Amino acid sequence: MEVTMRFQWEKFRLLAMIVFISSSALVVGCDREEGEDAEPMPEGELVYEDDFSGDEVGSDWQTGFEGWSVEDGALQVQGAHNDALWLQEPLPESFRVNFRAKSDSEEGDIKFEILGDGETHESGYVGIFGGWSNQLNIIARLDEHGDDRLVGASEMSVEPGRVYEMDVVRTDGRLRWYIDGDLFLTYDDSEPLRGDGHRHFGFNNWEAPLTFEELRIYDLASSD
Repeated sequence: MEVTMRFQWEKFRLLAMIVFISSSALVVGCDREEGEDAEPMPEGELVYEDDFSGDEVGSDWQTGFEGWSVEDGALQVQGAHNDALWLQEPLPESFRVNFRAKSDSEEGDIKFEILGDGETHESGYVGIFGGWSNQLNIIARLDEHGDDRLVGASEMSVEPGRVYEMDVVRTDGRLRWYIDGDLFLTYDDSEPLRGDGHRHFGFNNWEAPLTFEELRIYDLASSD
């Protein structure tokens, strides 16, 4: 009798452990937000492109820093200290901005601004991959040091010399940033920046030597 009861007790413990492990796995699965990661990147209609094939930065761009230059079909910069290179052509209301970027420093610090006023740092959203000595990845709204900035993707840092393909998308209140086709960061803004003061894209830089290539802008009006 005692052996039978002990067997039944051990069987109960084993079943309870299986249920606990299964429940825990289910909770972890819910926390992964696989649905958002699987959201397809919209394509859209190409409305602007610059392959930087000339000898200098074109007239479509504005900056106060003379160190922005074009070499071998790529945009080069180092030490701009947030004096961004702003595209004067306004973005569509819904858009996908596509470009390639590379850092040649262990500092990483690949940086861009989007939905700004076309001349002022932190006039829109700021995206930074490998900022603060390659330690942080952020999307910030109007203040890259602000308490409301999004910090994420802690497992990723910039590999010096590696070329990354970037896509920045907005069709609603979210700003979605993809790297090499994978969703990297999503900033969900309850009061999205819109209007005449928030229509422009800019490449930015602090100190690290950066290269940017092949800018493409797509109108996603049909993807809303």
